[in-house]
Amino acid sequence: MTTTIALSRPFDRTWVLGAIRRIEADFQRSSDTHLIPLPVPGFPGIDLYLKDESSHPTGSLKHRLARSLFLYALCNGWLREGSTVVEASSGSTAISEAYFARLIGLPFIAVMPAATSTEKVAAIEFQGGRCHLVEDSMAIYSESQRLADEFGGHYMDQFTYAERATDWRSNNNIAESIFEQMRLERYPVPSWLISSAGTGGTVATLGRYVRYRARPTRVCAADPERSVFFDHYVSRAPGLCLQEGSRIEGIGRPRVEASFLPAVIDAMVQVPDVWSIATMYELSARLGRTVGASTGTNLLATLACMAQMRANGEAGSVVTLLCDSGQRYGHTYYSEDWLERAGLSCPQERAAVAATLDSGEIAEALSASWRLAGELASAP
Repeated sequence: MTTTIALSRPFDRTWVLGAIRRIEADFQRSSDTHLIPLPVPGFPGIDLYLKDESSHPTGSLKHRLARSLFLYALCNGWLREGSTVVEASSGSTAISEAYFARLIGLPFIAVMPAATSTEKVAAIEFQGGRCHLVEDSMAIYSESQRLADEFGGHYMDQFTYAERATDWRSNNNIAESIFEQMRLERYPVPSWLISSAGTGGTVATLGRYVRYRARPTRVCAADPERSVFFDHYVSRAPGLCLQEGSRIEGIGRPRVEASFLPAVIDAMVQVPDVWSIATMYELSARLGRTVGASTGTNLLATLACMAQMRANGEAGSVVTLLCDSGQRYGHTYYSEDWLERAGLSCPQERAAVAATLDSGEIAEALSASWRLAGELASAP
């Protein structure tokens, strides 16, 4: 007697293949993001570029991650027709995941800290998602799993799967895109790639790619004030934990995440939040459009890399990320009342950042406040 066991139902397979096709078709309709040169008068011989991830359909770097997470979940058999998708997020990934959930016809719930900007909440709801806000930022993980269980759905869990879901060897990942766009520049192989860490997935992709392609490029991770990634990089202690979440939305975590891989990072910079916001304002003025605070964190870490190059007499290029637009933060980072209440008003810090960009000399107040590790530990 032959026993037949059906491992999957035909209509499930048809739906999954159709969902993958719709996501791939969406990608095929999209163009690459721009690589913007930013003049920095104080660092002659060092060319700075911003990879503008705000031009994705959902407005941030997290669009790449969300696409990879959905394809990963579909190909692993974790999503079925009608599945409720749940994600723990500070908002940016949730906006992008809500977009892809709507694209393939699935309901979506974002579990986020109550302090998430109202603009991000509105963007998620515009994409058809629901927002579930919690007061304790550490509760987003357990609450996401609870909701997924309650609705019989799937908890996407970006903090575990970000580095696994991204194809770091090719397939138009962000590292491959940067190197392709740099081909005709004065210094086509960057000396440094700099990215802040939210899940750690982008930093892992950059670090793995430069090793796989045998590039001499070094990778620096930027970290905000309320985050454990910097201390984990230094100590490798897995159990580090903070009671408060990051005030720089989209980056930094109160616990060590599985997707953060310190072994592929050459250096780290931890930046006080007030300096991230000051740099956000100064960069926005120089670009003629607003950027988010995480881009300010990135640029400060980039200045640390450039300062070391300048001190060593090195010429070359550096590339960092413009993560998202400042339009998402009109009621927070771009509100003077909010900054005053948060203790983050920053006119003196902004003036110091401007002087650093124009002179090449790191402001004393800045060098006294940031923390450097790895190959930047002896930087100015």
